[in-house]
Amino acid sequence: MKQHGSVIQRMWQICFNFYAAAVLLFLIVPVLVIIPLSFSSSSFLSYPLSSYSLRWYQTFFSSREWLEALGNSLLVAPLATLLATVLGVLAAMGLVRGEFRGKGLVMAIIISPMVAPVVIIAVGMFFFFAKLSLLNSYIGLVLAHALLGVPFVVITVVAVLKNYDRTLTRAAASLGASPLLAFRKVTLPLIAPGVFSGALFAFATSFDEVVVTLFLASPGQRTLPIQMFAGIRENLDPTIAAAASIMTAASLLLLILMEIMRRRSERMRRTAEVK
Repeated sequence: MKQHGSVIQRMWQICFNFYAAAVLLFLIVPVLVIIPLSFSSSSFLSYPLSSYSLRWYQTFFSSREWLEALGNSLLVAPLATLLATVLGVLAAMGLVRGEFRGKGLVMAIIISPMVAPVVIIAVGMFFFFAKLSLLNSYIGLVLAHALLGVPFVVITVVAVLKNYDRTLTRAAASLGASPLLAFRKVTLPLIAPGVFSGALFAFATSFDEVVVTLFLASPGQRTLPIQMFAGIRENLDPTIAAAASIMTAASLLLLILMEIMRRRSERMRRTAEVK
């Protein structure tokens, strides 16, 4: 009887592993398919590849339009990520440590940009920023992208803070540390993986944003996703494959850094528990 149950359990395990592998392939293959196309010498995005070339990477790094778009993305996304991270961490600490009525409503309002259709958010931002004269400006673009990134920071930091041992902060305070010093030396290093994860999602959201940017940005503020969208709509420029591969490599690097931060924080937490 036990042997029969063990066989059934192994079969379920095999089925589950197969299902997990199928889901992983479904998510990863569309991303990986574009990378070989970026090394194609053909003027069309098609398989099979006739020959390999760095032609489209050379086009990307020699084109003024593509480099300006990349520069705009590298300007807007980091600033929006920094602003979203600061606001998100402060909001998360207030939601976790504060005791006030309507906390659930406040949380729902903060994460509403994740739920509401992006077009509705873009239209609302367009009319609101128009009254503030922030249309066609980098300030307005950074503020809009930060608004979209804040919910990701709040969710990840709230999850980390709920498991954070506040006695460590009290111990730092008993040793004479100010609240700011205790946060910088004790709390922040331990919640760093959550903060970095939220910042990573905020950066990805800003770097990949199309709809809001179309409503708020001027032609001179065209970001890399907008340039890729224009390439797909107009002439299906294969340089898009090179740009997509570069973005994929950057995302992979950020994920590796996030894993390094997570392991470092885990070691610090274990050390603090032992002490």
